[in-house]
Amino acid sequence: MTDTNDIPVNPEIPASLAGETAEAPGAVDVELQESLELEEERRPSFLRWLGETLLLVLVAFALAQGIKTFVVQPYIIPTGSMIPTIEIGDRVIAEKVSYRFGEPEPGDIVVLDDPAGQHPQLIKRVVAIGGQTIDIHDGNVYIDDVLFDEPYLTGVSTEVGSVMMPLTIPNDEIFVMGDNRPNSGDARFFGSLPVSTVKGRAVATYWPLDRLGGL
Repeated sequence: MTDTNDIPVNPEIPASLAGETAEAPGAVDVELQESLELEEERRPSFLRWLGETLLLVLVAFALAQGIKTFVVQPYIIPTGSMIPTIEIGDRVIAEKVSYRFGEPEPGDIVVLDDPAGQHPQLIKRVVAIGGQTIDIHDGNVYIDDVLFDEPYLTGVSTEVGSVMMPLTIPNDEIFVMGDNRPNSGDARFFGSLPVSTVKGRAVATYWPLDRLGGL
């Protein structure tokens, strides 16, 4: 009968490590499986983050476009027709809400389409509205035979253009002029315009900072 204590042990593998050597392949498999599972978890997390980021960008873009279309929009002034009220290069904010519930009034500064197509938009002051009769003589503006008070003018006179005066403004139209009357291509030359051409009411200058303020 053979005593189990007499079974030879491989001298190259210490008896104390024999069990660890046998279990090593299983441990490697577990680590590999865990690594693969971790990689699978990371991949959906990245894709989810990417999708959420793109969604946020799209929502922000849509909100910006909506605000620009329906609420307020900035404009850069390309000409000097509104000097000194608005200088060349000034940035102004035009709001688009009030004219959804009403129409422009005399004295409002409005952004509107350029009927001549020379500029994307014009910025002018409303002088007369539908149903009113405007006349210009002796360097002054008269609305329905009453001198029109224009405190924003600085020592300039208003001369007649190519449009015949007096002129009665049709309903749903406005007559606009620049505050820089000697250097303004306005309704004295192209006539009254439909209210529908108005893009918004200029309410403030926001740049440059030394000209920050309401209009």
